Amino acid sequence: MTLNIGILLALLCALTTNLGFLYKHRGATEAPAVIWRHPVRSGVALFQSKWFAIGMGVSFGAWLLHVAAMALAPLSIVQAVVSGGLVLLAILAERVFGFKVGPRQWIGVACVAAGLSLLAITLPAAGGAHSSYSTAGMIAFEAGLLMAGSILVLFPTLGAPHEHHGVLLGTAAGILFGVSDVAIKALTGSVGSAGLIGFLSPWAATAVVASLISFFACARGLQKGDAVPVITTTSAAANLTAIAGGIVVFGDPMPHSAIGIIAQSVAFLLVVAAAALTPAPMRAASQTA
Repeated sequence: MTLNIGILLALLCALTTNLGFLYKHRGATEAPAVIWRHPVRSGVALFQSKWFAIGMGVSFGAWLLHVAAMALAPLSIVQAVVSGGLVLLAILAERVFGFKVGPRQWIGVACVAAGLSLLAITLPAAGGAHSSYSTAGMIAFEAGLLMAGSILVLFPTLGAPHEHHGVLLGTAAGILFGVSDVAIKALTGSVGSAGLIGFLSPWAATAVVASLISFFACARGLQKGDAVPVITTTSAAANLTAIAGGIVVFGDPMPHSAIGIIAQSVAFLLVVAAAALTPAPMRAASQTA
């Protein structure tokens, strides 16, 4: 029963996450450009955009659903449901927000959703919504990806082609969202066993730092890139990071059969193929929701 509730919450999280991203894209494109040297000024300017503020409100609701789902179900199962919800992105973008979604983008989004779902569901059952972890693995994983995501934020100023800036920033934001999710998963165990004192943990600080950097990286990526490619790469990076965290940090088992290994290889190939498909140029067909 608890697992079913967790899956339902993850499904609602998938819907509200994509809806929040699309609202934030509309608001971010209306706001002044994010300037890294002035984070407070940039943050205030973003929230002065009505659509961005609405998107953040929706995204906060999605975050609460995600935390609740992670507390009730294994991380890999939650990510499988959330990643499958990427198919909703193209539908919402085209039918509700008026974006022109071409065949390449539809195929790319479908490949990401199928690949991430296949990757997650082929992981053997972890035996419950456990939050136990290896401290050494947690430190190495979180520190390494926090540094990698932060460095990736700088790539647009280190010679990356201009047309890739939005996707690169989206990827950086996704990695850091995943870092935050892994830290929050660890906190659900600490709070569950120690109460509110469980928040006095280095993983709480890790989640805050990763969330702040990803907030600005995501906003700037939405300003510089088209909605569906940036949101797709952000979601893919976040899900891959969280699934990897489930394996490396929380000990979710890997498949032991040849079929499982082949299925996961196909899943990674689908995600790579989608990365080549989704960044194609797009335009907004209408600005009216």
